[in-house]
Amino acid sequence: MVETKRALPILFAVMFFVMVGFGIIIPVLPFYAEDVGATPAQLGWLMAVYSLMQLLFAPMWGRISDRIGRKPVIMIGIVGLALSFFLMGMASELWMLFAARVIGGFLSSANMPTVTAYVADITSPEDRGKGMGVVGAAVGLGFVLGPAIGGIFSKVSLSLPFYIAGISSLITFLLVFSLLKESLPKESRSKQMAEKKSIWHAFNGSVSVLYFLQLFISLSLSGLEATFAYYAAVKAGLGTVKLGYIFMIMGLAGALVQGGLVGRLTKKYGEGFVIQLGIIISAIGFGLILFVDSFTTAAIFLTIFGIGNGVIRPSVSALLTKTSKTGHGSTTGLLSSFDSLGRIVGPPLGGWLFSVMIGLPYISGIILSLIALVLYRAYLLKAKRHHTFAK
Repeated sequence: MVETKRALPILFAVMFFVMVGFGIIIPVLPFYAEDVGATPAQLGWLMAVYSLMQLLFAPMWGRISDRIGRKPVIMIGIVGLALSFFLMGMASELWMLFAARVIGGFLSSANMPTVTAYVADITSPEDRGKGMGVVGAAVGLGFVLGPAIGGIFSKVSLSLPFYIAGISSLITFLLVFSLLKESLPKESRSKQMAEKKSIWHAFNGSVSVLYFLQLFISLSLSGLEATFAYYAAVKAGLGTVKLGYIFMIMGLAGALVQGGLVGRLTKKYGEGFVIQLGIIISAIGFGLILFVDSFTTAAIFLTIFGIGNGVIRPSVSALLTKTSKTGHGSTTGLLSSFDSLGRIVGPPLGGWLFSVMIGLPYISGIILSLIALVLYRAYLLKAKRHHTFAK
């Protein structure tokens, strides 16, 4: 059995470097794509195709990790990420960028579900929330630092951030190869291969409701991410620099809560309590955003939202891996797929709502949060009926 105290810091570092690499290219990609002839519509497709690959292939990689082990699948995902970054850095035509995004989305969709499954393998049910929170904190911190690094090095060359992201991914690969031990024993893999269950078997029973809950949470978050820059500019006159600070504050606060508070709360009160608390705080945050009128109010209100939203995914992951009857990889892969679906639909939906009325994406965020809360209550009723609920 892999020692949890040693493995969790390694997994933290792995997801931190993965997200730093991913974040580095965010502020650069629009300008880089424009340089090779992309229109705004084509840029939208360039962003969406990555999430589409994640949607389609995350369940497959999760299932493969149940069959062959976590470590090789994590390494495949990280190599895929490195390859896509280097290909983007060398791209001189638009089709090359699209090819790199497709390859990157396909291979790197192995990362999140497999790392999450690894955490589920090495943690006890009582400490599952803590482990998922550590991974969530790594994702949040990497996503905060990455765009800042990308912005700095883009001043030297627009292609340089892609090469830095690729090198970051290769360092992560070496970290996994040399330090991370396999978490799934061979006998467990043999059992998974013998059962040969469909990917969608993880969708059976009362837990199916939790996947839809995550979909609505992802929809509301991605709608906010797509529109908040425009909203803050109109309501408070904020520019890109101040917006960067705001998202950095939100990311740091969310990471601290995920890394330190989620584990304690889930251990004391259970994942269900934390999920419901996170949804309620998110809904309050959406409501407060309607009253943004300055840098200070934008930073405070968005941080309140971020803290609430940030504790939901780790708690849902922990609850699913405790209650699902299939392998951890299949379960977390399907969850990543629903998360990606929300990230595909959310930005255009948020943009359309913003064009109707600038506050509508946040009003809809409140509604989506309330729907998620109702879904959790429905899960409770369904689980109790089938005697599968685990606190």
